[in-house]
Amino acid sequence: MLLTDFDLPSFLWLWKIAAWSMGFAIAGYLILLLSGSIILYSRVMRSRRPAWLRPLHLVTGGITVLLVLLLLFIGLIGTIGHYGNLGHSIHLVAGLLVVFLMLLSGWSALQISPQNSWARTLHLRTNIVLLGGFIFVGLTGWQVVQKYLP
Repeated sequence: MLLTDFDLPSFLWLWKIAAWSMGFAIAGYLILLLSGSIILYSRVMRSRRPAWLRPLHLVTGGITVLLVLLLLFIGLIGTIGHYGNLGHSIHLVAGLLVVFLMLLSGWSALQISPQNSWARTLHLRTNIVLLGGFIFVGLTGWQVVQKYLP
């Protein structure tokens, strides 16, 4: 039995997980934006920041990366399950872009140290581009959702 032998309603639970995951990923991004801005501000102003802020930022970043990978998996399985193959919309390109940017952001965050001054710049710039990526994937995802709604 192929994935294409299933009816769309059997995949409805998958789309619900995707919707919640996307919501949590956006919330994670916003928390990262806020906590990262405070970290940057305290660095520029040479002021103390709360000890819990950096661990919160790192854990939230890790969870957000995992959510985006979950979304990739759901998108691939759901699309193949419904259509039998990939490439039915620009949403695939948007999703792959966001996955790449999230992985680059996470990797660059782990490289940040006094010896790697380039990593902080790469991390900040990647996250600025990632905002556009989230907007792009959100808009294209909305178009995909409309195909499945009656």
